[in-house]
Amino acid sequence: MAFMTLNQIDVSYDKKKQILKGLDLKVEKGELVSLLGPSGCGKSTTLRVVAGFIDPQGGTFTLDGEDMTRVAVHKRNFGLVFQSYALFPHLSVYDNVAFGLRTRKMDRETIDKKVKDILEVCGLTEFAQRFPKQMSGGQRQRVALARALVIEPKLLLLDEPLSNLDAKLRLSMRVEIKRLQKKLGITTLFVTHDQEECFSISDKVAVMNNGVIEQFDTPENIYRRPATEFVARFIGFENFLEMERDGVHIYRVPDGSQFEVDMDCGEEAFAGTIRPDDIRLAGQGQQENVLTGTVGVRTFLGKSYQYEVNTAAGVLKVNMDTSNLFKEGQEIRLYLPKDKLVLVRR
Repeated sequence: MAFMTLNQIDVSYDKKKQILKGLDLKVEKGELVSLLGPSGCGKSTTLRVVAGFIDPQGGTFTLDGEDMTRVAVHKRNFGLVFQSYALFPHLSVYDNVAFGLRTRKMDRETIDKKVKDILEVCGLTEFAQRFPKQMSGGQRQRVALARALVIEPKLLLLDEPLSNLDAKLRLSMRVEIKRLQKKLGITTLFVTHDQEECFSISDKVAVMNNGVIEQFDTPENIYRRPATEFVARFIGFENFLEMERDGVHIYRVPDGSQFEVDMDCGEEAFAGTIRPDDIRLAGQGQQENVLTGTVGVRTFLGKSYQYEVNTAAGVLKVNMDTSNLFKEGQEIRLYLPKDKLVLVRR
């Protein structure tokens, strides 16, 4: 049995708008799992169900074999970190971190040891007597993490914790979160809309859309093999082809051109998709998986050019390095490798 399980969770607001629709999720002990998706997809609602801030209308939430669905927030022993650091401005770093331990009526010696230990782990020892207003955004976020971790929670919940930081700090803090999570072995649920941030630190990713999980897999598998058209578009696939099955691993586009594809999509409605970086120029004499097109708009991307190429199968976006330079109206032949073409459910 998984360490954490959400089973058929339903959440509705005002009995009209359903936010979560029979949502299922399993998280193993020690994993960092991210909920990824656009605004309004239900990812923060899912986290709040786990935290105990929202009671679901249906379904169950279990942790380590215990039904937690109706357990009060203060009895869940979870660490919570939100995008607003929610630090007490009148308390020092030491006292902010110690706050949760004091509410648990621990003795002073135990509190002192735990606080000093977690401050050292989080690289905050020298800031123990500072106040939040004397610290940078990244330092305050580390204090919020230390306060969540010092209580030794069974589960760590992070809701867009880096969204208030600048780009450089976001990069360093996501590495810090991953380092701490692995060092302490704590099971973590992380909510974000930033796919790069999510893919860089997660063991597994749940891509959400309209209250359901469209795909739950490793970052690598989602990046290379999105399961649905929504997931593909969300993570950056831009080229979609209407395809019909025409044999084993053979598919035909509307102009009659045949393509071989490594994967199979069963009998469901599907489309073919490929990233702009994965389309190449066809070699002389190459006929398989080739489309002929005419160059339209050209955009300079720094290390490469992006071309919009008009083909019989539609307009394809193609990225090529600067050694290739094509003019508008020029005819080119494009090769779509069978191992880079992905079939996605519609």
